[in-house]
Amino acid sequence: MEDIASPCNKVNLNSIQTELKEKLTEKTFLVVLDDVWDNQQNLWDNFLKPFLSGNKGSKILLTTRIKNVDSVVSTTNLHYKLDTLSNEDCRSLFLKHSSISTSSRQYEILEQIGKKIVEKCKGLPLAVKTLGGLLRSKDKVEDWENLLRSEIWELPEDESKIVAALRVSYHYLPSNLKRCFVYCSLYPQDYQFDKDELILLWMAEGLLQPMEKYTSENIGCAYFDELVARSFFQLSSKDVGLFVMHDLMHDLATFFAEKFYFRVRELGDPQKIRSKTRHLSYMVNPDDSRFGEAYKGAIHMRTFLNVCRGPLSITLESDSLLLQLQMRYLRVLSFKRFSIESLPDSIDKLIHLHYLDLSFTSILTLSESLCKLYNLQTLKLSYCKKLEMLPSRMQDLVKLRHLDTRGSNSLKEMPKGMSKLKHLNFLSGYIVGEQVENGIRELGALDNLHGKLCISKLQNVKDSGEALEAKMDSKEHISILELKWRREGDTVDVETARDILEELQPHRNLKELSIDGYRGEIFPDWLGLSCYSNLTELSMYLCKNCRQLPSLGQLPSLKDLRISEFDGLERIGGEFYNNAESSHQGTPFRSLQTLEFAHMPRWREWHIPDDFDGFPKLKSLSIVNCPVLRGDLPAHLPALEKLNIVDSDELACSLPRAPKLHQLLVMGPLYESEGYKHLSKPHEVVICNE
Repeated sequence: MEDIASPCNKVNLNSIQTELKEKLTEKTFLVVLDDVWDNQQNLWDNFLKPFLSGNKGSKILLTTRIKNVDSVVSTTNLHYKLDTLSNEDCRSLFLKHSSISTSSRQYEILEQIGKKIVEKCKGLPLAVKTLGGLLRSKDKVEDWENLLRSEIWELPEDESKIVAALRVSYHYLPSNLKRCFVYCSLYPQDYQFDKDELILLWMAEGLLQPMEKYTSENIGCAYFDELVARSFFQLSSKDVGLFVMHDLMHDLATFFAEKFYFRVRELGDPQKIRSKTRHLSYMVNPDDSRFGEAYKGAIHMRTFLNVCRGPLSITLESDSLLLQLQMRYLRVLSFKRFSIESLPDSIDKLIHLHYLDLSFTSILTLSESLCKLYNLQTLKLSYCKKLEMLPSRMQDLVKLRHLDTRGSNSLKEMPKGMSKLKHLNFLSGYIVGEQVENGIRELGALDNLHGKLCISKLQNVKDSGEALEAKMDSKEHISILELKWRREGDTVDVETARDILEELQPHRNLKELSIDGYRGEIFPDWLGLSCYSNLTELSMYLCKNCRQLPSLGQLPSLKDLRISEFDGLERIGGEFYNNAESSHQGTPFRSLQTLEFAHMPRWREWHIPDDFDGFPKLKSLSIVNCPVLRGDLPAHLPALEKLNIVDSDELACSLPRAPKLHQLLVMGPLYESEGYKHLSKPHEVVICNE
């Protein structure tokens, strides 16, 4: 099947249809249109024109819940009405999601009650799954009977057609989960949201009940996972890692949000925001005067949240918007994607603000008055590409828990005194300054950091003593660590460089590590210790002085290894596979699946020991721009599926025995033909013999 997918940058319908027609002409295609609601005949006639150019046998599969959509789209009789689930299928689905063991003493009684509950769901799978999740692992007959006898079943259907079963599922949610679920009514229908971001919003609104020994982030994660388990949220089928609400669930959240939540969809809507409105989200330009009139009466606003995916052409040159909003009670403020260069000084009037999002803006400077927001928990500055400095008094934001500067690559250094922000849970990056007050020592007091941390400008670390004070080995919650030096610079003492990296040894819980621009000739021993049993990804770039690779072969869980731009490396030998100081040696690289070497101008020899049994799970091997490399590759790679040899002209040898190899790219001297006998049904072979 030919892949004709490509991005579409056109906005004119005629241009789009012309290009689509060209793509589909004399092609056989299958187009899937899911959950269609539009039933206007003229729109469909125009929409379908390009698809008439395809071959006979092309298909359009359309799903809809509106009865007359099918007849508008097609005059054929190929219409299939999907009935509701049968009672038997509903019972099976219900019991699966309730997770009641068949060995339970109460199983037979609960099964009978479950049948009656399922009957009330009227064959709707979402309702069955949700109620099953509501009773998950509950084996008390009383809980099941209370749900069955609930009076909320008898309430009339509301205008949004929210089925009774879903109302029941909401009714039996714990009150803390109810508030968190209803808050999601601020999202538009089909909106894809990020788990961590939503938890930060819940935190800012005070929706999480404190629990001893648990951080707010942990509590929010538990809430979120519970709502997923009960089918209130579900994973997006479009973007990995994002979540959505089924539109019936969205209707449910909107129904219970009542007058306190408001979504502004378009400026043509004359409806004004009510005085009771506390939480507002918008997908339009809030600087527009018509919008200003709409929200003028909402003087007790808690949330002002941008949920628009695209950029907004807004310039805040004065205090007008902030003053007009009268946002003195505001807790959440999002100017994400605004075209703004600075914040007004009046930002310090928002003394209750917990969450401020300036991501993807063109902001140049941040007012020092921002540091008077003593209750601020979350400050998002990701991809503010013009921002060069953070406010000098950042240390005053003593309640700050989340500081995100990912993609803001113009930042020069961190402000002084970051060690005073002892509640920081997430710090995306720390840029080492030249002074003691903003040097690497400041990281030493930040033991509660979680997730990913990038430490850059490590060339400003003067000696190993400074590096030791960062206390990297005590940061047990850091799972991803990036260590970056300036890529080009003055000549350095290679011994000092090694000593500094030695003292930056991370905690053993680390999962991913990247080393960029390291200046030593050899790596410290900790890098290959088998005690790093959680480490799955390792990348090393631009280590130009390096003469020897670390002993990585005994890292038990390492799956992806990337090595690039080691200008001084000439030989990879036995030290790569085994640590000479370890008495217990296992199969080298026993878990490795991806191995990449790139831009190694002096690498001439890859030594493979006799009877080598390493790389048993290697699926992808790539060697790019290694112009003087000679000799053999590993002889036997039983799991290898993809092999790339590019711009490595001296490497001419037989292919490894790789029975699963199906993608081969060779740009350089032709491999010996004997190697091809090991290829089993190759799907893609590209060989350029120049």
